[in-house]
Amino acid sequence: MATTSSLTYTKVEEMEQIVSTLRQTFFQNITKPLAYRKQQLQQLYLLIDENEPAIFEALRQDLYKPRNEAWLGETVLLKQEILDMLKNLDQWAAPEVVKRPLGYALNKCYIRKEPIGNVLIISSWNYPVVLLLGPLVGAIGAGCTAICKPSEMAVHVALLLSELFPKYLDPNAYALVQGGPNETTFLLENKFDHIFYTGSTAVGKIIMAAAAKNLTRITLELGGKSPVILTKNTDIVISVKRILWGKLYNCGQTCIAPDYVLCEESVQAAILEQIPIALREMQGNDVQQSEGYARIINHRHFDRLTNLLQRTKGRIVIGGESDRDNLFIAPTIVADVTSDDILMQEEIFGPILPIIVVKNLEEAIKFVNNLPEPLCLYPFSKDKKTIQYVLDNTRSGGASINDCMLHFAVNTLPFGGIGSSGMGSYHGKRSFDVFSHERSTLETPFYAERLLKARYPPYTQKKMKVLGWLLVSTPSFVKKSGGNIHFGNKSKTGFLITIVAISAYLFINAKFMN
Repeated sequence: MATTSSLTYTKVEEMEQIVSTLRQTFFQNITKPLAYRKQQLQQLYLLIDENEPAIFEALRQDLYKPRNEAWLGETVLLKQEILDMLKNLDQWAAPEVVKRPLGYALNKCYIRKEPIGNVLIISSWNYPVVLLLGPLVGAIGAGCTAICKPSEMAVHVALLLSELFPKYLDPNAYALVQGGPNETTFLLENKFDHIFYTGSTAVGKIIMAAAAKNLTRITLELGGKSPVILTKNTDIVISVKRILWGKLYNCGQTCIAPDYVLCEESVQAAILEQIPIALREMQGNDVQQSEGYARIINHRHFDRLTNLLQRTKGRIVIGGESDRDNLFIAPTIVADVTSDDILMQEEIFGPILPIIVVKNLEEAIKFVNNLPEPLCLYPFSKDKKTIQYVLDNTRSGGASINDCMLHFAVNTLPFGGIGSSGMGSYHGKRSFDVFSHERSTLETPFYAERLLKARYPPYTQKKMKVLGWLLVSTPSFVKKSGGNIHFGNKSKTGFLITIVAISAYLFINAKFMN
């Protein structure tokens, strides 16, 4: 039995049984009734609500996450996501009736919202509660069964969720498994109907390759270097405070944290004056003693970050202090960073903010476009035309204008990446959709057979003309029919009235005269 710290990994043979059990549960239609889904969503809400202090404590032990950040960035988001799913589930799950062309006036056409099946959710360690249970809300709402794999790096959260899952959720439909890379590799060898992964781009490629073997649908919520474009025409005081808040939230260990700043030289000078003031306002004179500042997840990531600081050729103008025993790295600002600097080679994922000086807005946009598509983009300017210009000439998964990260919290905004920052999106209705299959459905009544005879051989010109009236619209820009069959451009209103009248006659005849 493999263990790491006090976390016991799930045995391979246990995983095989769990996958089999959940698949059987799905095909027995246990999770499909809306009443069952709502009951399980309510149970998930209670799991969070009744154990919120324990969740906060687990997050403190894993990340020294401040209570306010744990509440705002984890449990509050989850509770609201669940409540919105409960409120809208009847509407979202109902068949969607679609418009029909004239030729299908007698048919009933609609889209059934069906659960995709048995799904696998793999989450990251930086927000180990919301990034695991957030997708689960969508899976439960859609009527799926789900296996949840938390990060083994956030040990205390993983242990707590292992204890709570079977107490609140149906264990035959929703299971939590523990493990590291080996266990995850085995899980990916199984057939799932959808895989939802949150984590690094490197692992995302492995997930995608494994999913391809079974042609499994996937959602990849990855990351990247999300830039701040700070223009001259902005409020420096407010902008600096918002950027620092986004960068230092969870000690910079956030996939949507601002990764670096692009600005002109005069703007760099202005923000370097303002940053110490904003830091003191938010964290006091001694950041290491602040209750509002988290820690790095483990020594491996601590060493990675301090190595970046040792190798950068930029100027460390603020911060740079660290304490390995305490997993503390001070908020660090590095000025005059160049595009080939070590800080620009990968997503930083820590409290280090490089500043890159550019000549103008066009150069900033070119800089962004020369890198892989970021998960987020943060332009700051008072000028709406400047903001529009930035959005029109860049690509990113999402954007917050004159702010950082807040778009993630609005569950009516789909959240997801583009290119190397991810594929697919979720939150709100999109969470329901990602775990659903839209099954296009058409019904044809038997009484309409007389009107449908034109589709059968032998084909004649008369039949083609009837079908043309029913199926083909004539565009206004077509003046000549040439050698093609032409059906004219007269209004079909009268023809439609005739079709409806004949249909009514055929229906009454079939219903009452036989």
